[in-house]
Amino acid sequence: MSSIPQDLLYTKDHEYVKKTADAAVVIVGITDYAQGELGDIVFLDLPAKGKKIGDHEVFGTIEAVKAVSELYAPLAGEVVDVNPKLDGEPALVNNDPYGDGWMIKLKVSPAALAGLMDAAAYGKLLGQ
Repeated sequence: MSSIPQDLLYTKDHEYVKKTADAAVVIVGITDYAQGELGDIVFLDLPAKGKKIGDHEVFGTIEAVKAVSELYAPLAGEVVDVNPKLDGEPALVNNDPYGDGWMIKLKVSPAALAGLMDAAAYGKLLGQ
């Protein structure tokens, strides 16, 4: 059974959104379920700071031993930070997807968060 923290928001593409102290900035990564389905992650291609991304637009790729998958932006916004640890340690996504394995920070419209799933809805999507 996958871990689904109650304080996060989710997409049907298995990305999560974590609110920060700044209401206009969110942290984005993939869920525990997604990393489990991918297997051992060996490489990530993430956008540069300052890149503007549209809602549900591909913002990067994630490469595992058995597959390469696209990463979809849960919200439109501007990349304000990229996790530097993932360059040298992509397995952080496997080991700690909701902590050190975060991918990008996005500056977004706080109103856009209303379109995301809460933990209960995401759990139903996974059949948990």
